[in-house]
Amino acid sequence: ILVNESTTLRCHAKANFAGKYRQWAKKHSFESMLPGDIKAWKEKAEQAQQTINSHLTECKRAAIEWLVATDQPIQALDHPKFQDMIDVALWATNRVKIPGHQATCAEIMRIFKNHLTRLQMTLNV
Repeated sequence: ILVNESTTLRCHAKANFAGKYRQWAKKHSFESMLPGDIKAWKEKAEQAQQTINSHLTECKRAAIEWLVATDQPIQALDHPKFQDMIDVALWATNRVKIPGHQATCAEIMRIFKNHLTRLQMTLNV
């Protein structure tokens, strides 16, 4: 008897040769589709999503606290440069270290000097 149901085939594979199937899947960089394995990676994905959601909630809270503490207009959160800054910060694996006053001034001067140099090169063409 032939059955055209993948769930039946997966249960059969799990019951009769799960070890060989997992070895084959690992060797060929294939995700195991056995019922238990599917459940495990779905649970892992759900935990990762919960971590991301809690991180985003903290980020929103921090942005609102910054807005209030620095007396910024609400529109500051919509500014493209603020959005860029948040995007960069979200990719950081560790805490983002904000430079001090002197380092920030020096970086602004360096960026301005580079901008003037590029402008001069463009105008001399």
